[in-house]
Amino acid sequence: MTSSIRPPAPRPCESCPYRRDVPAGIWASEEYEKLRRYDADTPNQPPRLFQCHQSDPGDDSRRICAGWAGSHDSDHLLALRLAVLDGSIDTATHQAVTDYTSPVPLFSSGNDAADHGQKDLTTLTNDALRMINKISHTRQNLQ
Repeated sequence: MTSSIRPPAPRPCESCPYRRDVPAGIWASEEYEKLRRYDADTPNQPPRLFQCHQSDPGDDSRRICAGWAGSHDSDHLLALRLAVLDGSIDTATHQAVTDYTSPVPLFSSGNDAADHGQKDLTTLTNDALRMINKISHTRQNLQ
């Protein structure tokens, strides 16, 4: 079976919520809350892979978020285990996530990334506004 979700990119995208150098507030608060759920004990985590925000849902270029892969211990990710079992990814993609090391600094957890992202949501910096504009042009399904 061919996997439908590709391995992480070589580096997290420039708007990845797990990157330490991304401005706060570029994603909605509820998007940051999704990051926290993958820090739960394995049985309490979401069953779906965390995919890159840069691709539209249903897009053939969907891939596992490189920041997610780099910030979490893959041995404890419920979604990664289930994805192999249900055929969403193949063993090569699983191994790519397991072996992934980010070339850029990442937050060490979803909680840390979410805390950063959610601060100052009402007072966005010029860098954050530029990033939001860029994302809006990339993601056709956003309003």
